[in-house]
Amino acid sequence: MRVHFIAIGGAAMHNMAIALHKNGFKVTGSDDVLFEPSVSRLKQYGLLPEKDGWYPEKISPDINAIILGMHARADNPELLKAQELGLKIYSYPEYIYEHSKNKLRVVIGGSHGKTTITSMILHVLKSAGKDFDYLVGAQLEGFDTMVQLTDKAPVIVIEGDEYLSSAIDRRPKFHLYKANIGVISGVAWDHINVFPTFENYTEQFELFIQTIQPGGKLIYSETDEVLNNLVKVNRSQVDKIPYSLPAHNIKYGITNIIVDGKEYPLQVFGEHNLLNSEAARLVCENLGVGKVEFYTYLGSFKGAAKRLELVGKNESSNFFKDFAHSPSKLTATIHAVKVQFPERKLVAAIELHTFSSLDQNFLAQYSGAMSEADTAIVFIDKKTFEHKKMTPYGAETVKNAFQRDDLLFFNEPEELKNYIENLGLKGKNLLMMSSGNFGGIDLKQLSVKIL
Repeated sequence: MRVHFIAIGGAAMHNMAIALHKNGFKVTGSDDVLFEPSVSRLKQYGLLPEKDGWYPEKISPDINAIILGMHARADNPELLKAQELGLKIYSYPEYIYEHSKNKLRVVIGGSHGKTTITSMILHVLKSAGKDFDYLVGAQLEGFDTMVQLTDKAPVIVIEGDEYLSSAIDRRPKFHLYKANIGVISGVAWDHINVFPTFENYTEQFELFIQTIQPGGKLIYSETDEVLNNLVKVNRSQVDKIPYSLPAHNIKYGITNIIVDGKEYPLQVFGEHNLLNSEAARLVCENLGVGKVEFYTYLGSFKGAAKRLELVGKNESSNFFKDFAHSPSKLTATIHAVKVQFPERKLVAAIELHTFSSLDQNFLAQYSGAMSEADTAIVFIDKKTFEHKKMTPYGAETVKNAFQRDDLLFFNEPEELKNYIENLGLKGKNLLMMSSGNFGGIDLKQLSVKIL
């Protein structure tokens, strides 16, 4: 079986390429720009393209399938050649479904928490010795790749993104998987460049519920008002299973879940992660893992990469990084750190990096999102405006949107870095949140310097 990846460098794409290579497929690919860690990982398996760029001569009639990444445009020369030859072209979610249509499919959706919920499920299933395939949006400890596709596993656990599948397939990815068990963690407007109204965005989750197969199950957070209302009026013939916060306490900075009077300590924290754990538990129970077994295994879960990840610490301070970028994620992450460490001041920095977060029509959605931070910082790399061809704006626009006059604004990475280096973190926690990289600031080096 010969498969060619157009835009092989993407996070899911390069992991999928490695997974198929491990499964005995002949894999080739192209991309016009490749970054770490995909460069090193593709090179390790002999899959790194010889040079960057698109080469239609690579596309030949003996290719069994083309897998098209979201990064590739509709006029991509390799795509045009594949269409001319009449080759079978899949988006990666289409291909995942094609590979798993005879398996039980668990699909984790939601505006926030889906990577962590998926990661918790994978960690517990692996600990319990279950056989499963998976697709997850972060690198996990104990897993070589973010994608595994085999012929024998009876179950696949898929992180279901609501973003578009490809340049020629405008359907949200999670609509294509046809879940047997679907999870929705919550609904908070995102991806304004694709879903220009809140109603248009929420409709995608209604459609997702409709894609759950007859006799299937929907596991959803009843603590989310928008989601709860959406489920109440939905008429799909699936079993609807709500979840909410489990009984818990916090002792000496450790969060414990309480089951039948017994405490199960966690390495992660925050109400959002407690909710995530309940979604994961309900999935795992449906896959044959009991409640006590679940919480026992969950205790060794350290979190997904960049999700409240501890960069460094000393006796009086912790430095966390997080992937949070949308208003709901920002609010939940700040709240989690404040509740876990109530005696410490919190310095919170958010990089606005995505099209949605930078759009002035969306910016007001951040109103009050940093109210719990003792020091609030917003960073926008001025190069990001140039790269995305957006009209730049400054501190006053951001302060008005966040409704915080004392908010600090930076648009040069070096200035932000200098400020943090001279901050003095004794008795404080630092939380840096971004789906980007803060203009190339090395957070590990920064941690060593300030802690």
